[in-house]
Amino acid sequence: MDAADRNISLEDFADLPEGSYTLYDIRNESAYAFGTIPGAGNAPDLVDLAENGRIPRDKKCVIFCMNGTASEEAQEKLSRLGYDAYSISGGYAAWIRKKLTDVDRSGEIEASLRDRRRFRETLFSPFAKAVTRYELVEPDDRIAVCISGGKDSMLMAKLFQELKRHNKFHFELVFLVMDPGYNELNRLIIEKNAAMLGIPVTICETEIFDAVYHVDKSPCYLCARMRRGYLYNLARQQGCNKIALGHHFDDVIETTLMGLLWSGQFQGMRPKLRSSNFPGMELIRPMYLIREDDIKAWRDENDLHFIQCACRFTDTCSSCRQDGSPVSKRMETKLLIRKLREENPGIEKNIFRSMSNVCLDTLLGYKKDGKAHDFLEEY
Repeated sequence: MDAADRNISLEDFADLPEGSYTLYDIRNESAYAFGTIPGAGNAPDLVDLAENGRIPRDKKCVIFCMNGTASEEAQEKLSRLGYDAYSISGGYAAWIRKKLTDVDRSGEIEASLRDRRRFRETLFSPFAKAVTRYELVEPDDRIAVCISGGKDSMLMAKLFQELKRHNKFHFELVFLVMDPGYNELNRLIIEKNAAMLGIPVTICETEIFDAVYHVDKSPCYLCARMRRGYLYNLARQQGCNKIALGHHFDDVIETTLMGLLWSGQFQGMRPKLRSSNFPGMELIRPMYLIREDDIKAWRDENDLHFIQCACRFTDTCSSCRQDGSPVSKRMETKLLIRKLREENPGIEKNIFRSMSNVCLDTLLGYKKDGKAHDFLEEY
């Protein structure tokens, strides 16, 4: 390998002797949590660490971001600081592309969900418990299983297929992918993963990303509302009476805490709700009792790789922020809960339990059916 060439291909990277380099993923922690190249440490502030002499100089410093742009810039800075630094060409996206396969692995992955020693107790059992406890699936339902392409929704699809094997009554499933304008790679990842996992997806294309790309105020909020509306419409066109989303236990408690901290309200996330804009349609969340760490364990043990957010704002290296800051209030909340758990291991269960243990006699007010009530009304 030419020492002057500081962009290293995946092939050349694979040929590096073990122990001769240190691998760094400089994307933010949120992106890193969705998946990374094995052996990589997360260091979005790598350049700052290097400037303070906190990066070892006795090995090659190999770095990558999502597409190779931010890592190339970081490599140039590290080289000026005297490091033997290299940037992986194409970044994590190139590595993911190499991992894509046309091999049908659905049998072995389904077996992992049935195995009590692996994921039956942590994934399928809480899935089935939520379905029963909250009456999420009923006879003759036709459910649109909404797949975004991430680990949560893909797992939800597999768990629904497993539930169908054990079903005590008739219900139908439609595996629906609403493409809001994914780039070529993300669309390919979804299609390849669906085929590999044995999920017969129906893909419907929209132009939502184009519609919100130039919106300055709350584009994510608008995008989410538009996507939800499209999903309801698509599900209704498919003859469905329910849509299933992949929100899990961690999403539930993070949403509850976010409301308190950032919005000044106590507001939970129910396992099901009726649509106010689409009569006869219902939203269900069958992953309600599943922990995100268990989803990650399933993903990693089965060597699966999924897309992250995939919107226009994270398609490029805008997701490769190197200041170490969280990318959203949800990520801030996730980090806060993680910190609190160090002092109180039961913190997540307590937050979850609080949604079923609201004492109205102690509150100043509450809302019911959109109408605000004050404690003085009943004092």
